[in-house]
Amino acid sequence: MPDRRAFLGQAAASLAGLYAGPVLAADSGFVPLGQVARAHGLQFGFALDPRRLSDARYAAFVAQQASLVVPENALKWAATHPAPDHYDFGPADTIASFARSHGIAMRGHTFCWHRSLPAWVTQTVTRQNAEAVLVDHIQTVAGHYRGMIHSWDVANEVINLADNLPGGWRDCFWHQMLGPAYVEIAAHAAHQADPGALLCYNDYGLESDSDKAQAKRKAVLAMLQGLKQRGVPIGGLGLQSHLRAGGSDSFGPGLAQFIQEVRGLGLTVLITELDVDDSKLDPATSDGVVAGVYKRYLDLVLGTGAVSAVLTWGVWDTPHYTAATPGQSGPMAQRPLAFGPDGSLKDASWAVEHCLMRARKV
Repeated sequence: MPDRRAFLGQAAASLAGLYAGPVLAADSGFVPLGQVARAHGLQFGFALDPRRLSDARYAAFVAQQASLVVPENALKWAATHPAPDHYDFGPADTIASFARSHGIAMRGHTFCWHRSLPAWVTQTVTRQNAEAVLVDHIQTVAGHYRGMIHSWDVANEVINLADNLPGGWRDCFWHQMLGPAYVEIAAHAAHQADPGALLCYNDYGLESDSDKAQAKRKAVLAMLQGLKQRGVPIGGLGLQSHLRAGGSDSFGPGLAQFIQEVRGLGLTVLITELDVDDSKLDPATSDGVVAGVYKRYLDLVLGTGAVSAVLTWGVWDTPHYTAATPGQSGPMAQRPLAFGPDGSLKDASWAVEHCLMRARKV
């Protein structure tokens, strides 16, 4: 631990010297979103690619705008634990050092997911040793960042009604090895290793008021209720919030009610992976439409007074897929985030700022 903290301290000092200075024009009238969020008892931030932090403009923009960050991939199993006897914390340490040097909080994502498992796990782990392997991984990773993490996504996307398991559980590797108890096992291991961190369940497909989404909400709520009744230390729900523009909004009062029900369990709600897919829009008018989706969605969820953080899935626009489901084909989203390329302001930037300013405090 002393050696690791010394390394992080040295890296933080070097990063602090490299990345300084505002990116946005001082006379733009735009207040950094992290600053606006803090004034209203909230956090705002981005998912980060640690490789991009060597770009001074990217790093300076994140330092200017964010009060909370999360690694996109650097803390998933395949990245941190590529071999049974080998852990690699280098990329995630880069983000941790940067965040600490700029007074930015950091989330951890994710311990249990049906994707991003290295081959050695699925090829060698059995029902007999699965719990020991899972606990060792979580305690090693969470212990490495003990005291540095705002919140951990203990489990990600464990509900999938199409698999037809009792309770709506996803038929994934950890469920096959340990049954639904794996989430409880993971939460207790994370809490033991990093007791000061908020532990969260994170999922997609909960935002819509469609029949399908409402059925998934019911299953997620029942799972969370069960965890709380058994004393499992889950304190938050992450709503990924991969939204789509180009049709009538599918979110509405049902989402607000669901958020209040989650809050009634004693959990806070975080918007963890926000973006707006514009792939179906006319590029000439897409920015205004995307901004409108941001405004309606954030006004709805922040109006509940139960949302404590908003993070977008990326820092600024680069073409990418926004859907949480694997194997998507077709056109990519071009301008799905709150900021344009290189941190330029666009309609969505102002929409998010105004929504944060109007947010009800948690």
